Amino acid sequence: MSISFHCEACKKKIKAPDSTGGKWGNCPFCQHRCYVPSPKTKDEAELTLEPLNANEEKQMEELMQQTHMLTQSLLGMEISSEKESDPGKDRTAQEKDVIKKCIIYLRQMADGELAAAAKTFSKLKETKKISIRTLSSMGRAERPEPELADLSDGVLQGLIRDACTELS
Repeated sequence: MSISFHCEACKKKIKAPDSTGGKWGNCPFCQHRCYVPSPKTKDEAELTLEPLNANEEKQMEELMQQTHMLTQSLLGMEISSEKESDPGKDRTAQEKDVIKKCIIYLRQMADGELAAAAKTFSKLKETKKISIRTLSSMGRAERPEPELADLSDGVLQGLIRDACTELS
C-alpha cells in the first residue's frame, strides 16, 4: 500500500511507499522539499482538533501588520541613508543591503506590487552572486524572516525559487 498526499508547493498528488512515512522527500514535479505523512493505522485514534480562537488570530494578524509596516519604514530609511554614504562600503554592509533588498522584493511580489518589485529586482541584479546566495539561504532557513512570516511556506519558496532562476 502507498501513502497519497499533495505537494504544498505545486498541489499535485504524490504517492509514496509506506516505508517513507514521517520522512522528507522532494516532489517529483517541482522538486519542493515535502514531508511525507505517516500512514494511518487501524488502531489509530481520531485526532480531536479545536477551532481557532478568532480573537487571537485577529490580534496576531494585526501585530504582524504593525511589524511589517515598522520594518518597511525602517528599511526605507536605512536604504535611503545608505545612498548618501560613500560607494566603497565593505562586504558585510553590502550583504546586509542585499538581504534588505531581497526581503523588500519578496514582500512586494507577495503584495502584488509588481512595478516596485521590478525596480527592486533590477537592484538585486547588480549584486547577482550575493543575491542568489542570500535568496538560497532564505529558502533553506527553518523560519522565514519576520517581515515574511505571514506568507505560506509554499508561496515564499515559490517566490524565492523564481527569483533565483531569474537571476541565474
